[in-house]
Amino acid sequence: MSADLRRRIVAAEAELQSLREQLALAEEAEAADRSMQPDSSWKWPLAASDYDRYARQLILPSVGVQGQLALKKASVVLIGAGGLGCPAALYLAGAGVGHLTVVDGDTVETSNLHRQIGHTTARTGAYKVDSLVEACRERNPEVKYTAVREHVTVDNIGPLLANATLALDCTDHAAVRYLISDACVLAGVPLVSAAALRTDGQLSVLNWPVGRGPCYRCVFPRPPPAASQMSCAEGGVLGPVVGVMGVLQALEAIRVLTQPPPEPLQPTLLLFSASGGPSFRTVRLRGRRSDCFACSDDSVLKKGDGLDGGWPDYVQFCGGSTAVTQHVLAPEERVSVEMYKKLQEEDTPRKHWLLDVREKEFYNMGSIAGAVNVPFSQTRAGSSPEGLPSWLPSGLAEDTAPIYLVCRVGNDSQVVARQLKTLGLDREGTRFVGDVEGGLLAWKQRVDETMPFV
Repeated sequence: MSADLRRRIVAAEAELQSLREQLALAEEAEAADRSMQPDSSWKWPLAASDYDRYARQLILPSVGVQGQLALKKASVVLIGAGGLGCPAALYLAGAGVGHLTVVDGDTVETSNLHRQIGHTTARTGAYKVDSLVEACRERNPEVKYTAVREHVTVDNIGPLLANATLALDCTDHAAVRYLISDACVLAGVPLVSAAALRTDGQLSVLNWPVGRGPCYRCVFPRPPPAASQMSCAEGGVLGPVVGVMGVLQALEAIRVLTQPPPEPLQPTLLLFSASGGPSFRTVRLRGRRSDCFACSDDSVLKKGDGLDGGWPDYVQFCGGSTAVTQHVLAPEERVSVEMYKKLQEEDTPRKHWLLDVREKEFYNMGSIAGAVNVPFSQTRAGSSPEGLPSWLPSGLAEDTAPIYLVCRVGNDSQVVARQLKTLGLDREGTRFVGDVEGGLLAWKQRVDETMPFV
């Protein structure tokens, strides 16, 4: 009975979503018809509904009627429908941009909801772009919306920016940021770029004015070390921090669309911190670099095939992606979660070591019984005077018992296992040193579904 009711609910929700999409298309068609049939009795530059909806910003000297007209003509591409993209999109929709394109290939998860304010519990499992566009349409149905259910790549970034007035980078991966910036340079599109992690954020307006302002590569010619690159899922984030940065992105986007660029040009990087001290700091940037790979007069990128090809390998440039599974250990150096569970049941305490290399905050949320926490960040430290790292648990180096390592998804554990082998703790192959393949994610999925995993 309950299963039948669930199926009927799913079918009803699917039908309701279909009706919403049909209604949106019908409303867009009606709006287009109205725009093509001018009312000779109406003599004002904006529609009657615009004066009601945008009244509070129309009276601002920095916007006015001309600024509102500029917003209505603008086509904004917003890449990333997460913590940054949600507030940015909602405020841009509220401000009345003409066409808002939202790009993201992810779906809504429960862990998103504490910070991604455009999504709701009811829309968990839906594409983020569909969820966010629905939230924006509820706020302002007069904006044209396009939902692109894909991640940006070198193959689709060109067409996405082809008719754009402005782009917003609301992503959280270094490689994607360089790709978006390079594409904006080639397409001649200003870019509002923001980032947020833990309790800090940063914001800058790039390639503005077009052809004069610095691009992302001018500000960051080299990416951060691969080991230091992490997403919100790995490093954590406080919800209001991404909210602040997303709102500031919308503010800068409105400023770019409604006001002329400042003269003289003074590019800046805004830094935000919620961890104490001054909340906001502004750092002046050098400006466009004469030797920039992307935007200089002798740009290597411009000499390629532009938006049709000739793209660099962004993942390789940024030292690999933390989202891609690494293969550091050989298959015989890894055990499945089922094999480790069997070993755990058969073995007596202290006949093997299990090192959990997640950071302390993750470890404290839940761990496998008997695991010793050795945070991955500590394993990056140097050796002690005796030649062995200070982070090694007491007694591990002198022992002969096998050593197993585990992390969130099976990447960092391989790195530390290889490090222990390099230190000679495998005793020339006579002592097993390896990892639990798939990490705590696989353990939760196939052994203990009660294990917390974030």
